[in-house]
Amino acid sequence: MSSILHKYFSEMDIDVSWYKKCSHEKITTSNSEFDDLRKIVNKCEQCDLYKTRNKTVFGSGPLDSKIMIIGEAPGKDEDEQGEPFIGRAGKLLDAFLQSINLGREKVFITNTVKCRPPDNRNPSLDELNKCSSFLTSQINAIKPKVLILLGKVAANNILENESPMSDLRQKSFFIDKYDAPAIVFYHPAYILRSPLKKSEVWEDLKYLNNILKEHVC
Repeated sequence: MSSILHKYFSEMDIDVSWYKKCSHEKITTSNSEFDDLRKIVNKCEQCDLYKTRNKTVFGSGPLDSKIMIIGEAPGKDEDEQGEPFIGRAGKLLDAFLQSINLGREKVFITNTVKCRPPDNRNPSLDELNKCSSFLTSQINAIKPKVLILLGKVAANNILENESPMSDLRQKSFFIDKYDAPAIVFYHPAYILRSPLKKSEVWEDLKYLNNILKEHVC
């Protein structure tokens, strides 16, 4: 775990022993421990995004989820309510999941950064880096069996490359440090802006469904 998180936990008298385990071990995380991390995120001022946010968007879903969805950044609705994917893009994401019989209640959903960038711009490299320790802690705590990366920003950040979506779709990228495969999927907001791409979504969903059947019991 990063030194900045150790510092925050120590100052708040929070036990950090559950974060020290190897990323390949199954970590049993209580609701209270996860809430401690949420409290740190809520107070975070590591980058300038805290100056313009209304609420942080930590993420939502069961701690024992086998599937973790990672988007880019909160939007306007998410910033106002503090919950991920609740606007138009969220409704479309729900429809995608339901088409392969996967309800939102079965997945944990979060973003690469926990605060909304002004004017819905892409998060900067500095903002991504400042927030990366929070995302890493979430992944290590939940230990999903499959990561679903929504859009190029999330994919490039997690996979640590600059590949275009055309080179990322319908492929499985095994991430050693998380001991899980990652699948790259169009961000629902992009589909809303580019409706002609809907014809490609079903093929992506079928590929995703096959991966889930292989890795998720």
